[in-house]
Amino acid sequence: MFHVNSLLAAASSSTSSSSPLSFLPIIAIFAAMYFLLIRPQRKRAKEQRELQSALAEGDHVVLNSGIYGYISQIEEGKPYIWFEANTGVEFRINRSAVAGKTPDPANPSAEQK
Repeated sequence: MFHVNSLLAAASSSTSSSSPLSFLPIIAIFAAMYFLLIRPQRKRAKEQRELQSALAEGDHVVLNSGIYGYISQIEEGKPYIWFEANTGVEFRINRSAVAGKTPDPANPSAEQK
């Protein structure tokens, strides 16, 4: 039949000690995920926050929906701004709706900030 010593010997031989190199592929996968997914997304989010905090009246911008216009009024401490798409067409938008700044259409040679 079974002896306790033979059972313990079989258990100790089946559980081998893992070397640190066996964790290397897992660590490499997490590092790749960080550099390919997480880090660029954080960089884009930081740039978007900086853009939204640097908005000023008169800036020509494009919205996430693709509408071009300029900022006609900013109320400090409020999460929204006043946006004018055309003469007399003004509406209130959330700051997060601004996708980016565009050059002034009246002066296309001016560099974008």
